[in-house]
Amino acid sequence: MRVDIGNALGSVASPGVSADALEPLDERVARAHEEIAEGIEDEEFGYAALGLPERTDAGEIHEAVEPLSGAEHVLTVGIGGSALGAVTVSRALGLDGHHVLDNVDPVETRRVLQQLPLDRTAVNVVSKSGTTAETLSNFLVVREAMTDAGVDWTERTVVTTGESGPLREAADREGLPALDVPDGVPGRFAALSSVGLVPAAILGGDIEAVLDGGRAARESLTGSLFDCPAYAYGAVAYALESRGATSNAVMPYAESLESFAEWFAQLWAESLGKDGMGQTPIRALGATDQHSQLQLYRAGRRDKMVTLVRPRERSDVDIPETDVEGLSYLGDGETTLGELLDAEFEATEASLAAAGRPSVRVELDRVDARGIGDLLYGMEAACVLVGELAGVETFTQPAVEWGKRAARGLLGGGEFEEARAVAEKERLVVE
Repeated sequence: MRVDIGNALGSVASPGVSADALEPLDERVARAHEEIAEGIEDEEFGYAALGLPERTDAGEIHEAVEPLSGAEHVLTVGIGGSALGAVTVSRALGLDGHHVLDNVDPVETRRVLQQLPLDRTAVNVVSKSGTTAETLSNFLVVREAMTDAGVDWTERTVVTTGESGPLREAADREGLPALDVPDGVPGRFAALSSVGLVPAAILGGDIEAVLDGGRAARESLTGSLFDCPAYAYGAVAYALESRGATSNAVMPYAESLESFAEWFAQLWAESLGKDGMGQTPIRALGATDQHSQLQLYRAGRRDKMVTLVRPRERSDVDIPETDVEGLSYLGDGETTLGELLDAEFEATEASLAAAGRPSVRVELDRVDARGIGDLLYGMEAACVLVGELAGVETFTQPAVEWGKRAARGLLGGGEFEEARAVAEKERLVVE
């Protein structure tokens, strides 16, 4: 991963980080790195995530999914961190057979199950607690659909869960292959583990190379924002937020990284949105959202930074020649779609700078297994750094747990004060 923070400097943008502020910021980064490195070494809760590239056993994953290796499709049943990392990896690797049930919209659940050849589909169920209402409900629906289709679901299911809980008990009872959610790792930080790698392994993806990319990114954690791309990104994002950039629009210029923006949104929001702080992540896609969102980023409130992400190398497609007047600059037989997309990227970057709006360029060599491992690890490290600098509890999600308790109480799963709050909702209805 390579990060260019030039267009986030105060000489270019407002809000921006002055060159004079970088040295004292780097001193804070060095102190934060000491805490992070110690946490990784001691496998402390949360920090243990940054040790996953070394701890994750690719061979164990391959062994667990071997009975499912002939599957043409994988259906992941999970939500949040139990699904987004896996989708990001499989999309980056170009594995089109990966499908997801990460919501409980009955229309979508029915549509997905009707379109899949269930006898050629592996089911990947992921829940650390084994009690996640959305995941377990969808899994029950999937099981019934497979049974109705004459498919033995027990022969087509792999589970990733905690050491105990209903899902672990079901796996033991039915003899399902089961992998452990890594200890001390919140789900949104678990992409470089069985949580994120099982679908790619089933579909023949190179998960070893994904982990290699993560290991390379870890080796770059040197303790200085001037030497470490992840820390450069995290430190500048933190500094810009403190100067008023309270939103972060992440815009990858590669369709295969669109899911990365979704994964990033959970990572950033759930980890850093505490104590009245935290940037609001915005998901965008270049060049598509130049035509739908860029107007706001360039001319709206000065409360945003834009993160532009692209691969430095990609396969390409020639634009055919044309004699249509006004299009000859495109259809000259020499221009490619990739060149056009890069021009769009650089034009967006320059457009923001010309308007004095901060942006950061993030580049990976290629969208491949090693590249996505590098990118995922780098952004996790950046997020942890921001949490250290801001002094928030990066690895907890109390607001999410409040909502879970409220929903469970509404469904009769116990007595929860949060559920009673629903009945007390203030109403002013207009019909």
